[in-house]
Amino acid sequence: MSTADAIATYIEYKRCLGQRFTAGGAILIAFGKSVGDRALCDIRPAMIARFLDRNGASDETVHKKRCVLAAFFRFAVTRRLLTTSPMPSCTHKRRASSYTPYIYSEAELKRLLAAIPKAAGPYADIDADTLRTFLLLLYGAALRCGEAIRLKIEDVDISQSLIHVRGTKFFKTRIVPLSGSLNTVIAAFIARHRRQHLEGSSLFSKRDGTDLTDSALGAAFRRLRTIAGVQRDGGARNQPRMHDLRHSAAVHRVTAWYREGADLNDLLPKLATYLGHKDLSGTQRYLTMTQELLGEASRRFQAFAQGARHD
Repeated sequence: MSTADAIATYIEYKRCLGQRFTAGGAILIAFGKSVGDRALCDIRPAMIARFLDRNGASDETVHKKRCVLAAFFRFAVTRRLLTTSPMPSCTHKRRASSYTPYIYSEAELKRLLAAIPKAAGPYADIDADTLRTFLLLLYGAALRCGEAIRLKIEDVDISQSLIHVRGTKFFKTRIVPLSGSLNTVIAAFIARHRRQHLEGSSLFSKRDGTDLTDSALGAAFRRLRTIAGVQRDGGARNQPRMHDLRHSAAVHRVTAWYREGADLNDLLPKLATYLGHKDLSGTQRYLTMTQELLGEASRRFQAFAQGARHD
């Protein structure tokens, strides 16, 4: 069997199990192109090693590619397409990801929104209205980028101020309430794009009417970030991401709760549900300690300690 046919069979197998397998499928297709028109039994460890380390890939990228390829070759062995896996031995230990989520300040969020018209000029894939509404939804509803991309027009219930988020990271559906201001933004966006929004169509699309893609959004956001002057040290791989709008929403919400003197023990599990996490541990990972959040936590503890001394 050819490598390309084996890859196609495996991708179909994964999707029959209910997985989207988008990123994994893309890795396997890229691997197939890298080895060319070659029989699966002719794949050698050196070919795989070259693909893994191509273009000076980061440790995290190498690890992802290795996991996908190792699973693919295990599948090939169990289906007797191969007698043994050609995966090369791992020569170095994977380093933990050094990326720290970036928490946007209110001023930076305003600069990003102000820069949208310039970033989404007439020749850009995504128009300014779509890019602005998409980013407001990511922050205002704390959605994952993929969740927002997959939204259909029928997933939005303007009358109830909520959206149905389907096919999430854990293949579940959740209902996310929208604030009054965000609901107004989404309603106006749908009204302006009424001709494009047919039953069953995507909520967001590119300027030519095709669905949004990760690559188009990534390019648009990098351009926007540069124009707005939102950056940090550490090179290109360490720059603020669009996904960090979700991190920022979670941290800003908890900071506000601290200021209000709210009961965090009661509210954090609700935040976890809102974010679509399986349990509270997933939410805790999002709560990166900014100086502002740390300051609010310290003030609350100080007030608690002083009250305890006076009892």
